[in-house]
Amino acid sequence: MNRIVSRLRLAVVLVGIGFALSACGYNTIPTLQEQAKARWADVENQYQRRADLIPNLVATVKGYAAQEKSVLTAVVEARAKATQVKVDVSQLTDPQKLKAFQQAQNELTGALGRLLAVTENYPDLKSNANFLALQSQLEGTENRIAVARRDYIDAVRAYNTALRTFPTVLWAKTAFAGDKPMAEFTATAGAEKPPQVKF
Repeated sequence: MNRIVSRLRLAVVLVGIGFALSACGYNTIPTLQEQAKARWADVENQYQRRADLIPNLVATVKGYAAQEKSVLTAVVEARAKATQVKVDVSQLTDPQKLKAFQQAQNELTGALGRLLAVTENYPDLKSNANFLALQSQLEGTENRIAVARRDYIDAVRAYNTALRTFPTVLWAKTAFAGDKPMAEFTATAGAEKPPQVKF
């Protein structure tokens, strides 16, 4: 009888320890870190989608706007630079790396904006089915980039918060002491000013 009671007590203690460990937050930090890394992969995927669309867009515009060579060259160069600046998941804690990545992507966004503005001078191009399809895909991709960036920012916020709040801060200071907060995207300089619309 004593054996049964002692085994029952041991089972209750083990179940209690299991519940205590599952609620202690040990798994929270790695889980949130992996979620943030997955969101970063989504961001990179959407930027890659945009980079893949650009050569087709440039080729379509080139046929109509040969005299706009400087704008086309700027887009191609900005795309090349944007695809060269890479940030892998091990560098997500380095704000300078993320800033360089963001700057290269912003330069590409600006070059694309100038290219699309140039197309306004070519009514035939604006009605070209290939151009319209590419422009629509590019607009959709820009929306996907915005969503992916938002999701990444949310995942990083949750991870960084877990590193500083109880009870996960206890694990952050001990078992995960080498883990640093991840860098977030920041607003582009001048983003606080509304764009000027000219008619």
